[in-house]
Amino acid sequence: MNKTQIEIGDRTLTMETGRVAGQASGAVIVRMGDTMLLVTAVMSAEPREGIDFFPLTCDYEEKLYAAGKIPGGFIRREGRPSEQAVLNSRLIDRPIRPLFPKEFRKDVQVVATVLSVDQDADPAVLAIVGASAALSISQIPFQGPIGAVRVGRFDGQLVVNPSVSKMEESSLDLVVAGTRDAIIMVEAGAREVPEESVVQALELAQQEIMRICDAIDAFAREVGVPKVQVVPPPGDPEVEAAVDRFLADRLDQALFNPSKQLRESALDDLKKETVAELGPQFADRLPLLARSFEAKVKQRVRQKILDEGRRPDGRQTTDIRQITCEVGLLPRTHGSALFTRGQTQALSIVTLGSIGDKQKLDGLGLAEFKRFMHHYNFPPFSVGEARPLRSPGRREIGHGALAERALSAVVPPEEEFPYTIRLVTEILSSNGSTSMASVCGSSLAMMDAGVPIRGQVSGIAMGLITEPGSGRVAILSDIQGVEDALGDMDFKVAGTRQGVTAMQMDMKIKGIGVEVLRRAVEQARQGRMFIMDRMDATIAGPRSAMSRYAPRMLTIQIHPDKIREVIGPGGKMIRKIIEDSGVSSIDIEDDGRVVIGSLDADSAAKAEQIIQEITGEVEVGKTYRGKVVRIMPFGAFVQIMPNTDGLVHISQLSEERVGRVEDAVNLGDEIDVKVTEVDKQGRVNLSRKAVLEEAKGITGGNYIVSDRDRGGPRRDGGGGGGGYRGDRDRGRPREYDRAGRGDQRS
Repeated sequence: MNKTQIEIGDRTLTMETGRVAGQASGAVIVRMGDTMLLVTAVMSAEPREGIDFFPLTCDYEEKLYAAGKIPGGFIRREGRPSEQAVLNSRLIDRPIRPLFPKEFRKDVQVVATVLSVDQDADPAVLAIVGASAALSISQIPFQGPIGAVRVGRFDGQLVVNPSVSKMEESSLDLVVAGTRDAIIMVEAGAREVPEESVVQALELAQQEIMRICDAIDAFAREVGVPKVQVVPPPGDPEVEAAVDRFLADRLDQALFNPSKQLRESALDDLKKETVAELGPQFADRLPLLARSFEAKVKQRVRQKILDEGRRPDGRQTTDIRQITCEVGLLPRTHGSALFTRGQTQALSIVTLGSIGDKQKLDGLGLAEFKRFMHHYNFPPFSVGEARPLRSPGRREIGHGALAERALSAVVPPEEEFPYTIRLVTEILSSNGSTSMASVCGSSLAMMDAGVPIRGQVSGIAMGLITEPGSGRVAILSDIQGVEDALGDMDFKVAGTRQGVTAMQMDMKIKGIGVEVLRRAVEQARQGRMFIMDRMDATIAGPRSAMSRYAPRMLTIQIHPDKIREVIGPGGKMIRKIIEDSGVSSIDIEDDGRVVIGSLDADSAAKAEQIIQEITGEVEVGKTYRGKVVRIMPFGAFVQIMPNTDGLVHISQLSEERVGRVEDAVNLGDEIDVKVTEVDKQGRVNLSRKAVLEEAKGITGGNYIVSDRDRGGPRRDGGGGGGGYRGDRDRGRPREYDRAGRGDQRS
């Protein structure tokens, strides 16, 4: 067993190999605190036949035993990956993928298995570091190593690798991965953090990444094995020259066209013509012919941008495509918006639900529920394809999570807006930056729904074209599909006018420096402001009234001790309240906050009244409408609140003398009574006589029933009369015999 360690922030990162998983190409256990992961890397013996791409698979395996949990569900074992596991799998994949030789074709699988979690050290960042170490010590031709850190921001101060629990207080959640010299991947969520602060966090992260890379390099020199050599296929100058001559002016005519469909169709036709024309001459080298054509297309796009600043659709590097925004398209939804930018179009829909509609999370994190969700769908018709519909893949989950993170910074807290919010974005047309279109569309849709968000959120995708050796770079605003495919960077930035709320960057090259990122961040800010102006022109703030189809949430506060009375045994009482009032939902929080959901204001008011009656305290001097529930020779017991009865002594049933209780009231009668006393034991004394006299304008004092009126002295030694022991004492009504004497039963 070999082990190494390094201090990152104020934590110790440990890497070891040689103890477990000896048959993997590379296996490393990474540990920080009590968080441990086993990360393995395996390479296939031979490439798959006919494959023309690098088949890399990265999996992040959440094992609930790591946090001392048993999985939910019937079978009680881990099933399909959680959304967070999918996002962490992508987090491993994105920084390592650019660091393999382009010609490499053998399968490589990286698996990060979470063995232990202490909720203090982030397993996602450890998984990236572990993948880098496992690949570095193996024979797999990985051109790393890379390091990764998480950076938080607390009261303006940047902190490297803060604890998971402390990150809840951070205004910035930034994950950065890169090599010793450059940044390859950025993933960030923020609470409207200024761009300059984000750049400072990137600089700090890069310093720590350099130290991690040095540690992995030293570890690999000690325990690593020689790498497999990948020999690039030889070029063919004759084929390349022939393709170059044939394309000549034809390529620009096909390539530079604002319409994606016309451009792609023209390029397909031109490729077929090239093969048809040059195929007989190079019949034994047809694959080289096709590869040379693709290379010429990429070279021409990049050259035109670097030399002339002209992009395939004719825009300059900072130009944004035409934008149109519409809101309120769908009549029965709670909010909707259509955002169109060039040939990218996103339809976003808001649905508002009760607090009980929160998503339950079954994972390794601290959060158990989620009340704000964004889901992203990418149907095949959006790119003009006909293929089977499938459940959301990693790309859809990733794009949905990015937009969710960008928007969550402006969503009001549950205490201010007691709703569960679900956003769904349907991509209707795609030509670059659909995830940022979903941010813009969803922001508009929430305003249309009347969700009191703090401000509009816009997003933009930035691209990069570099020229190796010369140092020339071109940063592109609002990239389209062809620029994403042929460029070097996909950098997405979302935020409000105050600052950044989300950021994501992926590279196709081996990273870029912080200074180039600084320029890209500033150019993105200018582009976001341009887009936000168009959004504000459509709807500048949340609507004052919600859709009439959206539920109305009424919030009341009760004492936490009264929660069980509202719920009742087995939920019997709360179900009865919902049925009797006609509301759609009643959710009760542990702090006594009750949220009533209803489409009808009268139903919500009725439910509130019932709950207040159940949980309210009896007030001396207050008049209640009650029901006679029991008649005794000395008086009648009247229920004035659920679970609360009081005694109306026979002398207090009427202004006149009453010989028999039945002469004044009968079982089931509803009468108005006034509370005259609540004694030390919680028994309630009532008077109907007082109400009748007050109705005639007679003002009288309190009517307290004496022990003598109740039929003799108390036997339990207490003061006051024999009334009803209220529910607060969890007692039963005191029974009386015909002489009016208590039988001592509680």
